[in-house]
Amino acid sequence: MVFQTRYPSWIILCYIWLLRFAHTGEAQAAKEVLLLDSKAQQTELEWISSPPNGWEEISGLDENYTPIRTYQVCQVMEPNQNNWLRTNWISKGNAQRIFVELKFTLRDCNSLPGVLGTCKETFNLYYYETDYDTGRNIRENLYVKIDTIAADESFTQGDLGERKMKLNTEVREIGPLSKKGFYLAFQDVGACIALVSVKVYYKKCWSIIENLAIFPDTVTGSEFSSLVEVRGTCVSSAEEEAENAPRMHCSAEGEWLVPIGKCICKAGYQQKGDTCEPCGRGFYKSSSQDLQCSRCPTHSFSDKEGSSRCECEDGYYRAPSDPPYVACTRPPSAPQNLIFNINQTTVSLEWSPPADNGGRNDVTYRILCKRCSWEQGECVPCGSNIGYMPQQTGLEDNYVTVMDLLAHANYTFEVEAVNGVSDLSRSQRLFAAVSITTGQAAPSQVSGVMKERVLQRSVELSWQEPEHPNGVITEYEIKYYEKDQRERTYSTVKTKSTSASINNLKPGTVYVFQIRAFTAAGYGNYSPRLDVATLEEATATAVSSEQNPVIIIAVVAVAGTIILVFMVFGFIIGRRHCGYSKADQEGDEELYFHCTKTYIDPETYEDPNRAVHQFAKELDASCIKIERVIGAGEFGEVCSGRLKLPGKRDVAVAIKTLKVGYTEKQRRDFLCEASIMGQFDHPNVVHLEGVVTRGKPVMIVIEFMENGALDAFLRKHDGQFTVIQLVGMLRGIAAGMRYLADMGYVHRDLAARNILVNSNLVCKVSDFGLSRVIEDDPEAVYTTTGGKIPVRWTAPEAIQYRKFTSASDVWSYGIVMWEVMSYGERPYWDMSNQDVGVTFI
Repeated sequence: MVFQTRYPSWIILCYIWLLRFAHTGEAQAAKEVLLLDSKAQQTELEWISSPPNGWEEISGLDENYTPIRTYQVCQVMEPNQNNWLRTNWISKGNAQRIFVELKFTLRDCNSLPGVLGTCKETFNLYYYETDYDTGRNIRENLYVKIDTIAADESFTQGDLGERKMKLNTEVREIGPLSKKGFYLAFQDVGACIALVSVKVYYKKCWSIIENLAIFPDTVTGSEFSSLVEVRGTCVSSAEEEAENAPRMHCSAEGEWLVPIGKCICKAGYQQKGDTCEPCGRGFYKSSSQDLQCSRCPTHSFSDKEGSSRCECEDGYYRAPSDPPYVACTRPPSAPQNLIFNINQTTVSLEWSPPADNGGRNDVTYRILCKRCSWEQGECVPCGSNIGYMPQQTGLEDNYVTVMDLLAHANYTFEVEAVNGVSDLSRSQRLFAAVSITTGQAAPSQVSGVMKERVLQRSVELSWQEPEHPNGVITEYEIKYYEKDQRERTYSTVKTKSTSASINNLKPGTVYVFQIRAFTAAGYGNYSPRLDVATLEEATATAVSSEQNPVIIIAVVAVAGTIILVFMVFGFIIGRRHCGYSKADQEGDEELYFHCTKTYIDPETYEDPNRAVHQFAKELDASCIKIERVIGAGEFGEVCSGRLKLPGKRDVAVAIKTLKVGYTEKQRRDFLCEASIMGQFDHPNVVHLEGVVTRGKPVMIVIEFMENGALDAFLRKHDGQFTVIQLVGMLRGIAAGMRYLADMGYVHRDLAARNILVNSNLVCKVSDFGLSRVIEDDPEAVYTTTGGKIPVRWTAPEAIQYRKFTSASDVWSYGIVMWEVMSYGERPYWDMSNQDVGVTFI
């Protein structure tokens, strides 16, 4: 490697070593978009140095003969150094949050003799936002300081020979930015630095296709915790699922989170990978809700690609109510073996089913009646005066009775079998027919039935002759029965006159009477029903129905005594194992009865899945609808949605998902919280609805708390609650913690951030995984020899000896009381975690 420089040989050796080290660095991550990479620059960088004799650009070739540029400065002998180095103007595009990665080495001042008081071991990083290139002048007062950069590893001259030096890498963020571009500037105040590379980039989520929806390249949000919601565009021949538009969220790290909603292939198309391809000839797909194309049903075809239905062959039809997957069918053939039986003016018809039902199971029958003249043989429809039993059309059985025909008349009856496509067919009707001649008609119905005399054991009736006797009436038949017997047992009396006396009846009983006439043609129809009540007999001395009041009182007293004994006994037994607690609901107390159980640690199970399935209900993923992403946790995303179980109304829920690519340990830790929550049942402890372990993603489903975490809720509504309301919140938290203590469970991380609030201001204890809280909230932890703990909320003995008990939870509750009454203020204000820990230890 060849260099031309005015710097000492030890700096050149250091620089050569750093170039080789930098050459082995990792490649640019795919989710990063480079704005500047000085190491990749093949020409001189030509950055602005002020003063000119400060920072110096060094050029050379690495072992692969690739040109490399770097800047260095080492004016440690002179005091009050102020050496500035400014990059060229950097266009940021549409990025709002910029990352700056610096790789550098720095010499230890102790290894340089005679520089005490003038040598420094840090340098400063600045930026200046502007819409355009402002030229080569550096106006220091316009620049905003990003940070003071210090080296994790510094070197001495002796390190060069041993090759132990390490390259320092520091990453800083800038943002949010609002102008078109910016400058970076480096200020040296008297250090010996070699700036090996400067890389400027931003992160984005690259375009993907998920659930048949295209999500374009998306730049991350301006804040670390921000999620950018993106609505997908369906691929060709796809459409959005009803009320479930495809959406995804781009995280601050350039990763797409759990997809919500989806696109589905339109009718006539099926999914193949990330596209929708048309159904082939002979196949169809009638609805976008169907997954795959299906072969055309029997007697149907599709002669083009992308068909949504198959057409029927000639002579075959599909009824309007038939779904597309049903085979095309045809009308049935005519009924077979039609026979008849004539009884005066009544005809009974009977037949056998058709030999061919047309491929359908909805065959019914209809009857067409025609009356024909004697002379010319012309026939006309029978009209509406005749009756059919059970009916004329829609017959499911293969028989019918036709009544009220004219006597001595010619009739033709046609019996047609029909099915769902008979009315669509244009072919000739197929039916069975028979012609008959009726005989003499029976008399018409008797009218004018009246009661003439009613006694205790007899009734006298009278009536009028039928309006159409149709012959000589030879007798009348009277049918009667007790009304409460409902004609199950009836008696008859016959007479030749239009009046009669019915004897041997029961006193005080209601009877039903009906009368019909008889001629040589047979009996006519019965008259309408007539109800008659016989007279009561003399009433005997009524037996007193009153009961002895002494007996009644005695019975009631004995029964009450027995009930009281059982209640007392049950209360005593119940008090041995059960207890009462008070849950706070909207500021009012609600007595809550509970039987105390003992908490079982899921870690005691050799198989964690057994613990999950013992304490948590397994849910069907199809019952869960994810609506939106509301946050991100250690293991994955947190979403809100709806849970609809069979036979129940849907409820709002929160859904914790396990991210893709999890390890078995992550899955076990994730489900451990569900194994804990599933053991609790209290109105002030967050309720577990269930888990999904047999599908992807793995999910924990809990009740949805509309107002979120208590600390953020209080800060948002600072000063808006009464003292009574605040105390009510604390009472609810205390009730939940007492329940957990009774079960033998130690929370270890009781804090306002781990209390959730619903729409009725009911506070519920949540978050039963201490490790997750610690990792997610580094500001709340304190490092001890035993690990990290939330020091501001933890009892002194737990800090010093790692001893957590219900008593340490009580200490934490005291801190929560302070948080609530101060509307979410940070405990101990601005004291450092170290100071808080030392104060109590």
